[in-house]
Amino acid sequence: MSSSPVRVYAARLVGLPIFDPQGDQVGKVRDVVAAVRSETSEPRVLGLVGEVFGRRRIFVPMTRVTNIDAGQVYTTGLLNMRRFEQRTTETLVIGQMLDRTVTITSSGVSGVVYDVALEQARNRDWVLSRVAVQEPGKGLRRRGQTHVVQWRDVEGLTRREEAQGATHLVHALNEMKPADAAHMIHELPPERRSAVVSALADERLADVLEELPEEDQVEILSHLEDERAADVLEEMSPDDAADLIAELPPETATALLDLMEPEEAEDVRRLMSYVEDTAGAMMTPEPVILGPDATVADALAHVRNPDLTPSLASQVYVCRQPLETPTGKFLGVGHIQRLLREMPSSLVAGALDEGNETLRPEMSIDEVAAHLATYNLVAAPVVDENGHLLGAVTVDDLLDHMLPEGWRDSLSMSRRGRRSSQLGSQAGARPAPPAGRRG
Repeated sequence: MSSSPVRVYAARLVGLPIFDPQGDQVGKVRDVVAAVRSETSEPRVLGLVGEVFGRRRIFVPMTRVTNIDAGQVYTTGLLNMRRFEQRTTETLVIGQMLDRTVTITSSGVSGVVYDVALEQARNRDWVLSRVAVQEPGKGLRRRGQTHVVQWRDVEGLTRREEAQGATHLVHALNEMKPADAAHMIHELPPERRSAVVSALADERLADVLEELPEEDQVEILSHLEDERAADVLEEMSPDDAADLIAELPPETATALLDLMEPEEAEDVRRLMSYVEDTAGAMMTPEPVILGPDATVADALAHVRNPDLTPSLASQVYVCRQPLETPTGKFLGVGHIQRLLREMPSSLVAGALDEGNETLRPEMSIDEVAAHLATYNLVAAPVVDENGHLLGAVTVDDLLDHMLPEGWRDSLSMSRRGRRSSQLGSQAGARPAPPAGRRG
């Protein structure tokens, strides 16, 4: 360990890269594991939950951590790639301790935990040494007073709390990318997951749902009130919402579609009308669509929208009125790479790629993949027999439908052996035995 005293706060550790001795990043910090036994003695920090290849969560013992600073965590490089499984004697600081209601014994003040400090003791062990507590807001004050106190000066950290809030855990999740937040929610205990889902804004919950496995999506949606479930579905991209609704019981699906805004529900119903794994079923019905009088400057302004995926922002689709799908006559695609070479005041219609063939909604997933590969595209228009634009299939839409279930775990397993042998050779020792995770 580093010779200088180190104190770090758990919430600030989340997302930090984990490096091996060679300076290669091997993962990211996702949580802190501690053994909480009493409220009078500082709990020993057992290790970190690290996220490695394919969002696989592993246990990183503190005995393998050589240094922690403001921007990264360094390890010996000798890590066990076995999937992390929480034991009954362990507590996750981020997942289970934030938002717990506690009382400061010296003053009688009650509040919720919003962070916990890790510190090295004299025996070189890491312990949870301080607790950051926030009082409830009073009057017009949006936030209550905050206190940072010693672990032993707080009551309530070992007590099981049935109605634990999620404000500060949600704040931590909001700082993550949707895919990372989804993975963390997937790993939370059921009661904490329910509290987080209740506290997330509809738009953020929609982003997270799109990144979760189907079984998690269905479970979460089924526990929401119908009105909120419909609001969340409206915030999702129509193709993802259609896939999710298709997994629900027919009566539930019908009820939620009836509660959605008519325009949003119409897009979803249209996507659900196509055969599964066809261009029509996997397309996005809301690409960037412009009229023939739009300028290059207009096109560039539209694709600057940070909510667009890179594949959707790679090109615009020029059509005659109406500009909502299904549109008027489809005129062609304007690739942003070419538009960047044109004068901003020139018309997009003068720089269209009219040569590539379009997709038909009934085309199979293999035909779509062959089309994108043949023309080196990241997206392609889907057009009906009358020449109306119905939507666009992007390469990420295609991959979502082509990759097998559990592909992330398969990827991490295939790399696990290679990385373990690399780390072992770099450290000059054999890899940690696969049977345990404490070595």
